[in-house]
Amino acid sequence: MSNDLNSNLTVFQLALGEDGIAVVTIDLPGESQNTLKAAFITEAHALLDRLEQDSAVQGVVFISGKPGSFIAGADINMLQACRTAAEATELSKAGQRFFDRLANFKVPMVAAIDGACLGGGLELALACHGRICTDQPKTALGLPEVMLGVLPGSGGTQRLPRLIGIPAALDLMLTGKHLNAQKARRLGLVDDVVPATILLPSAIALAKKLRSTRPVRNNASLFSVKGLTKLALEDNPLGRRILFQQAREQVMGKTRGHYPAPLRIIDCVEIGASRGLKKGLEAEALGFGELAVTPQARQLMHLYFATTALKKDSGVADARVQPRPVRKVGVLGAGLMGAGIAYVTANKARVPVRLKDKEAAGLNRGMAYLDRLLQKRLKRRSITSFEAGLERHRVMPTLDFSGFHNVELVIEAVFEDLPLKHRMIADVEAHCPATTIFATNTSSIPITQIAAAAQRPENVIGMHYFSPVEKMPLLEVITTPQTAPEVIATTVDFGRKQGKTVIVVQDGAGFYVNRILAPYMNESGYLLAEGVAIDAIDQALVQFGFPVGPLTLLDEVGIDVGSKVGPILHQAFGERMKAAGVADRLLADGRYGRKSKKGFYRYEGVKKGEKPVDKTVYGVLGVSGAKAMDAQEIVERCVLLMLNEAARCWDEGVIRSARDGDIGAVFGIGFPPFLGGPFRYADSLGIAELLAKLEHYRQRLGERFAPAEILVRMARENRTFHTD
Repeated sequence: MSNDLNSNLTVFQLALGEDGIAVVTIDLPGESQNTLKAAFITEAHALLDRLEQDSAVQGVVFISGKPGSFIAGADINMLQACRTAAEATELSKAGQRFFDRLANFKVPMVAAIDGACLGGGLELALACHGRICTDQPKTALGLPEVMLGVLPGSGGTQRLPRLIGIPAALDLMLTGKHLNAQKARRLGLVDDVVPATILLPSAIALAKKLRSTRPVRNNASLFSVKGLTKLALEDNPLGRRILFQQAREQVMGKTRGHYPAPLRIIDCVEIGASRGLKKGLEAEALGFGELAVTPQARQLMHLYFATTALKKDSGVADARVQPRPVRKVGVLGAGLMGAGIAYVTANKARVPVRLKDKEAAGLNRGMAYLDRLLQKRLKRRSITSFEAGLERHRVMPTLDFSGFHNVELVIEAVFEDLPLKHRMIADVEAHCPATTIFATNTSSIPITQIAAAAQRPENVIGMHYFSPVEKMPLLEVITTPQTAPEVIATTVDFGRKQGKTVIVVQDGAGFYVNRILAPYMNESGYLLAEGVAIDAIDQALVQFGFPVGPLTLLDEVGIDVGSKVGPILHQAFGERMKAAGVADRLLADGRYGRKSKKGFYRYEGVKKGEKPVDKTVYGVLGVSGAKAMDAQEIVERCVLLMLNEAARCWDEGVIRSARDGDIGAVFGIGFPPFLGGPFRYADSLGIAELLAKLEHYRQRLGERFAPAEILVRMARENRTFHTD
C-alpha cells in the first residue's frame, strides 16, 4: 500500500497484511475520542478510492487508535452550525453517500469495536458487512440522536431495522438507549463479542470468513424481532400498519407531541420498509434537515453542550486545584438514600463502601435493597452472576466504625435532625483521618449549620442526591465559605464517577433545586385550595412538559417530607414562601402519599396502571374541586414562580451560572428539556414579557408574584440570561 497516500491522511492510518486484509485505524489527532467531522469527508473518500484500486485488498477492518473509544458519534458542532434545513439535509446526504460506498464495497468490511460506538459511529458499523466488539464495560452501541432532537441521518433509520428488525430498531432509536456488548450480540447487532486483547485478530478472521460467505441483507428480518407488539406481525401491509400505529401511539403517550423527532424516525423506517432503501434514505435526509433547525433540537443541543462543558468543570476557579483520589467510602445510614448512595458508589465508581447503620434490621433492609437492584440487572442479563457478586462484595455492612480508619470520604444519609448530624461529624472526626471529607446528604438543613459542630469545617460539604439515587441523574454539591477548594474538587470528581451530573451551589435554605421547586409546588397547593381539581392541576403541568404533575410528585416523595422543607424556606425568605396550608390538613387526616396508600390519589383497590383521584381530599380541604380554570393559567401560576425564584438564585450567587441553573432544573426536577431549562425558557419568553406576566398575577394574587429585582433590571437594560 502506497506510503504517499498514507502521508496525506490525518485521521486514517492504513496497513495491508500479507493475507490481503487492510486494517484502517481511525485516530482523530488531538482528541480523546473519535468523532465524525465534515472536514475530513474528502479524506474518507480518498481512503476508499485507494482501497478500491488496490487489487491486493481482500477485506477491510476498521478499528480505533484510541483504546476504549471506537467512534463516539458525529461532531455536534457541525450540526449546530447549520442555519437552514437545506444545509443539514446536505450534511446527512454526505454521510449517506460515504456509508453507501462502504455497504456496496467489493470486499468485506468489518468494524472492530472497542468502547463507545454511537450515532455516526454505529452507522459506520452498520454499513460494514460484519461487526465484532469487545466485552469491556466501556463498550456501548446506540443511536442517541433523538436526545438531540434529530434522527440518525447517515443511514441508521434504514440499516438498523434491516439488521435487527423494526421493533428492536425503533426501541433503540426512539429511546436513545445504549446497548452493552452482550445485549448487542443477542439482538444480532454484532456478530461476536471478544476480549479486547484479541479484537483485531478476531476482526481479521471475520473479514476472511466473509470473503466466501458475504451476508445477504434480508428484508424479511424487518419483522423477525419481538418488540412493540404481542401480535405475530408478518411481512404484510396489515402487519406494518399495526406495528407503526402502535409505535406512534406509544410515542404520543410519552412525549405528548412536544418532540417531533420520534415521529419522524417512525416515518423514515415505515417508508424504508414499504418503499425501499433509496426512498427511506431520501426521507431520512429530509427529516434530519428539517429537525435540525427546530426550536426543540436547538434547546436540546444547548443542553448537550452545557452538560459536556460541565464535565470539565472542577467546581473551583483555580485550575491548579486537583481532586484527591477516593479509594474507599463510608456511608452512614442504610435507608433508601444511604443504600442508593452505596449502590452507585459500588456500581459506577467501583469503589469499596462501608455501609453503617445503628441497627442490624436497618442494615438488612439496606443490603436487601442493593440485592433487589442487582437482581433486576441480572434478570435483564445486563450483568453476569460473577459481576453481580463483585459489586455486592464491594459493599460491607457494619454496625460500628471498624474499617473507617482509611476512608477518604464519608457520606452521611441519616435523618434530618441537626443534633444527630452533629454527632455524626464528631464520630467521623474521631474515627477517620484528619483529611477525610464529611459530606452530608441533607435536603433542607443549611450546610453551615451542620459544619458548625466540626473541628475541621473545611472538610464539610453537602452532597444532595435525589431519590431514588440509582435513577435520578443530578447531584448538588453544596459549599460553604469555609469549604476547602480541594474538598470541592474531590467531591465533584467523585460525584461524576458515581455517574451523576454535578452542579456546585452555594449554601442556603433549600440550596437551588428545592428552592425553585418549592414555590412551584406551593402554588399547586393554592390552586387546590381555591377548588381546582387535583387531576386538572397535574394534567396541565404534564401537558406543559413535566414528567409528572406537582401533586403526583408530592404523593410520590411523601407529603410529610415536603411539609418539612416549607417552614425552613418560609423562615428564610418570608411571605412569598408561605405554605398554602394544604399539607398540614392532609397530614392531620393521615395522608402521607403513596407510602401510606393515602394521598391525593387512591392506591388501594385500583387496577394496575390506573391512578384515580381520591375525591375525599376535597372534603378534608373544604373545597368542591369543581372550579374551572384554563390550563394555561394553571401552568403560568406554577411555572412563573419557578422562573422568578431561579432568577433570584442567579442574582444572589447561589448558582454560578444560568447554565448550571438550567441543568439543575432539567436533571433534578424534570423541567421540560425541549424548553432548555428555566433560564433558556425565560429568554425565549422574553424578560419583558415574563416581567409583565408576573406583575399581572401580582395584582390579582398578591406579593408572592413580586418580580425578582434582577428581572426588573434586565428588562430595563434589554438583557438575557444567556448571551449565545
